This record gives sequence, structure tokens and C-alpha cells, in this order.
Amino acid sequence: MSKLISLLKRKKEFVILAIIIVLSILITFVNPVFITLNNILDFIRSNAVYGIMAFGMLPVLITGGIDLSISSTIALCAVISGNFMLANPGSNIFVVMLLSMLVGSLVGAFNGFLITKIKIPPIVATIGTQTITLAAVLLYSGGIWISGLPEWFSTFGSFELGQIESAGNITGIYSQIILLIITGVLTSFILRNTLTGRGIYAVGGNMQSALRVGYKPDRILMFAYMFSGAMAGLAAIAHISIVGQVDPNTYLNYEMDVIAIIVLGGASLSGGIGNVFGTTLGIILMAIIKNGLVLVRVSTYYQKVVMGAIIVATIMMDAINTRLTEKNAIKVDVDV
Repeated sequence: MSKLISLLKRKKEFVILAIIIVLSILITFVNPVFITLNNILDFIRSNAVYGIMAFGMLPVLITGGIDLSISSTIALCAVISGNFMLANPGSNIFVVMLLSMLVGSLVGAFNGFLITKIKIPPIVATIGTQTITLAAVLLYSGGIWISGLPEWFSTFGSFELGQIESAGNITGIYSQIILLIITGVLTSFILRNTLTGRGIYAVGGNMQSALRVGYKPDRILMFAYMFSGAMAGLAAIAHISIVGQVDPNTYLNYEMDVIAIIVLGGASLSGGIGNVFGTTLGIILMAIIKNGLVLVRVSTYYQKVVMGAIIVATIMMDAINTRLTEKNAIKVDVDV
């Protein structure tokens, strides 16, 4: 009971949870396939890439920053990983994951350097990095798809944990969903149980205050952007394992969906607010909307219109909420 009361107090998360429930009921009424276990696992799997990237970018948004380079980062990681597997067919999934995450973290470190040392605003720095990285991807790959990946990688992509019977079919928890869960647990642990995690909230709340109490904002920002890049690298492996090949051009505009997921989950673009539970709800909500549009047979073109409208509405709501918070803060100061 106390946990339920605690949940109700978290108003934003409760509203998102209510929306998820209502949407699920409506979509199930239109197409009962939606509520089957096979479909639920499928749409979570297909959105695991966005989810992993969202967990990765969450610390960046909490610091008050933004990472618009993740779409080109995931493309670079995918291309390098794909070529590495072709050149080293005797390798294994763990080596490829580490390589991809290392490449992503290096891109993140470059972002961190521009922001902390050169003092370039995050939005400008990451747009610049996005342009450079995208050019590197096209130069390195020539825009050509990479296929013929090793059999062991295909095995990883189709791996299912457990055997669950649903509607006459046997299914399990896909490897991409396992990666999503691990990423969420890791991000939650960092934010809730480490000094760096507390520093991330402190920097996002008020950087000068964080500096006064002993935190080192530059180190915290560097970690946040490197973590975002590393998770983009992990997301690259998840995506390649789903589609079985690398298309350097498929990741365009991924960053907008990722930002929408995090903000839908209650985080603020102005920083200081956000948590893994809310982001998880944002992932589920976005996955339900995408899957629901397909199941109710909405045209692909209209699906893009709906998703665009959701992104705009999400950012507008965050801006309005930030403005109201600032007004209340000013009122309190005047009253005092």
C-alpha cells in the first residue's frame, strides 16, 4: 500500500502509466492481437534500440545538456562493428560489443571535450559532432550495406531466454530485450547509488551550487556524454542483431525519438529532473503508439505525422512546465 501511495505521488509517472493502460485497452478493442504475448515481446524488441539509447542519454538530459549526435554515433558504431565482424569471423559477441561501445564512448568523449574545455554549448557541439561523424560514416562505408555477418552473430540476434507458450506459439525473451533491461538496471544504479549519479542531478539542478559543494562538473559532464556514446554503441549491436545487416543510412533522426521518449518519461530539457522508471514508461508508451498505429492500419505517412506531432507536443509540454516552475520559484522568492 505504501508503495502505491508513493507511486501516486509521482504525478508525471502516474499520468503516463494511466495513458499506457487506456491506450492498451483501446487498441486491444480494435485489434485483440495487440495484447498477445508474442506481439508485446515483438514491439518491445523492435523498440529496444531506442530504449537503450534513451537510457544512455538520460544522464545527459539530467545535467541540462543534450546529445544530438547519437544518430550518427550509432551509425558509426554499426559500420565499424559490421566491418570488424566480416574481417574477424572467428570473433565473438562480447568483443564486438566492447568495440562498438568503445567507439561510441570516444565520440562521447569528443562531445565532452568540446563542452567542458572549449565551452561550446551542448546543442552546438553535438550538432557539429553529428555532422563530422556522419561524414566519417559515409566516407568509411561509401553508403553501402554490410551483409553476410557471421553465423554466431545471427544466433545471438535470434536468441530467446526461456520458453513461454502464447496463442499456440512458443516464444521467449529476446536478446535485445535482455540488453535493454541490463542497460536500464545499470543506468538506475549509476543515478541512484553512485557519487557520480548524485553529481549528475546536482549539475543539472544548479552547476554553481554543485561546484561549491565539491562536485567537479567537467568530469561529470564528460562521463555523461561518454556514457551516452557507449550506450549508442550497444544500441548499434542490438539493431544489427535484429535486421541482420548494416545500413549506414537507417539511423537518421533517431535522436528525436530518443529525446521524446525521455521527456515523455518526465525528464526536463532544462535539467535536474528525470529517472529510469519514467524513461521506461516513456519507452513503453512510444512502443505502444508505434505498434498501435500499425495494428489499426494507419498509413505509414500518417504514422510519421503522428510521431512528429507527439515529439512537438512533448517538447511544448516540457517548455510550459519549465516556465510554470520558474514562475513559481520567482513567486516564492518575492513572498520570502
